[in-house]
Amino acid sequence: MFKKNKTNTSLTFIAQGTRFTGESAIIGDALIGGELFGKVNSKGTITVEAGGLLEGEVRCKELKVAGAFKGKLSCDKLMITVTGTVEGEVASKSMEITDGGQFIGMRVKDDVMLLEAQTEPEA
Repeated sequence: MFKKNKTNTSLTFIAQGTRFTGESAIIGDALIGGELFGKVNSKGTITVEAGGLLEGEVRCKELKVAGAFKGKLSCDKLMITVTGTVEGEVASKSMEITDGGQFIGMRVKDDVMLLEAQTEPEA
């Protein structure tokens, strides 16, 4: 009679001391305590813990940074905590920086192809 809506929520966890390099597609949320380098696409929230590092080109719904992020980011919401540092180019609709958090770089509200690298042919 009544159906329960079951949602499959998954969590990808990269533990402290672990390093991943390459292209990653994450369906659910991610918690990064270690290091992740490369191109990352997520439909969920990515959280970088204090001591964690995310570096590269990232597309996600929401990014929470208590550790460090370096690179290019496209997201709906960016949150930088008191221990967080974000360095690079950010395209986000919303951005929140807690007192003590650091943002070094450029931010735009709309995705203006930051992640679409425009390379000029070499002469």
